[in-house]
Amino acid sequence: MPAMYDEYVMRRLRRVEGQIRGVLKMMEEGKSCKEVASQLSAVRSAVDRALAYIVAQNLEQCILEEQRSGRGTGRLVQEAVELLLKSR
Repeated sequence: MPAMYDEYVMRRLRRVEGQIRGVLKMMEEGKSCKEVASQLSAVRSAVDRALAYIVAQNLEQCILEEQRSGRGTGRLVQEAVELLLKSR
């Protein structure tokens, strides 16, 4: 089943897109390393939150499907944890 992405996460990622444009502008303007690094840290945090939201939503859907079919869900939880760990 293809993944479904709601408007909440799409808005969040559009905001990240704007933050990236802002960082590029800061670099073009010669802003300090500290300022650029601070903004990049905020971007990374926003991306991490979006990733966690997507994985959580997908995990919830998959668990419900597995339960309906009578299968166990331990494998799904392990895959979700591995996906989050791999992203770091």
